[in-house]
Amino acid sequence: MLLFDFEIEILMHLRSKKKNRAELSLFDSIGVDKEGNEIQFIDILGTDSELVTDEVASLLDKEKLWKHLKKLSPQERKVLVMRFGLNDGAKKTQKDIAKKLGISRSYVSRIEKRAVNRLTEQFATQTGQ
Repeated sequence: MLLFDFEIEILMHLRSKKKNRAELSLFDSIGVDKEGNEIQFIDILGTDSELVTDEVASLLDKEKLWKHLKKLSPQERKVLVMRFGLNDGAKKTQKDIAKKLGISRSYVSRIEKRAVNRLTEQFATQTGQ
């Protein structure tokens, strides 16, 4: 099969599974090749299946994190985003954040600590711990 045929197979499969989108798996069958072997999503992605699985898990974790970050105050969210480089990967020191926000480094530290504690509580509540 050509890559184009795989893309059509993927689209057809996604349309057929649209109602169960949350249950879609990388290991779902999308058809068979010329020899009659089953083809799964993971087979056509062109990379190691473990790497793909890890990347998908990472993306899901990031989605959960952003969902919880939205529950923080704008100031808490801003401090954590800058401190841990959540937007651009560039982590900032508390001193840099303090200078940018026009507040003291110790205040940044308190905001960071409070925000991390709130996130920890949110994740613990979500997992039922």
